[in-house]
Amino acid sequence: MEYKKILELMHEMNQTDLTKIEIEKEGFRICLEKNNGNITTIQQGNPGYTIGQNNTCENKATRENSLENGGLGEFQIEEVQGERVISPMVGTFYASPAPDKPPYVKVGDKVKKGQTLCIIEAMKLMNEIESDFDGEVVKILVSNEQMVEFGQPLFIIR
Repeated sequence: MEYKKILELMHEMNQTDLTKIEIEKEGFRICLEKNNGNITTIQQGNPGYTIGQNNTCENKATRENSLENGGLGEFQIEEVQGERVISPMVGTFYASPAPDKPPYVKVGDKVKKGQTLCIIEAMKLMNEIESDFDGEVVKILVSNEQMVEFGQPLFIIR
């Protein structure tokens, strides 16, 4: 689930009398809970992401630091403009062709359409992921050797 959708859910929850929203879909689970309007709990069951020791994170937001005022308490969500390079498969993300080699790209690098950005290993096969457009790498959204899901954003290119 994208951060934008989570933010929309949180905003809708603040605008209504709802005290709890729970969604489970394709191995992903999120639970938003509001107690007295000042505590939000998020749980996520996606193995690629961890939030705290037991996958629970509490955000104690006050009225001054609520979604209505543009704040997110302890959470800082940065909206980066650009085109997203999406993972076409489930597998392990590798930033470089070999452990002792430099990464294919770094933040700030200029890339051309068709240029290799990374490798995703799936079922013992190394699949090169290429850029679909020209631009500059503004953000790398995953770390080396991280498991990635089908459809998960990997890079943002502007």
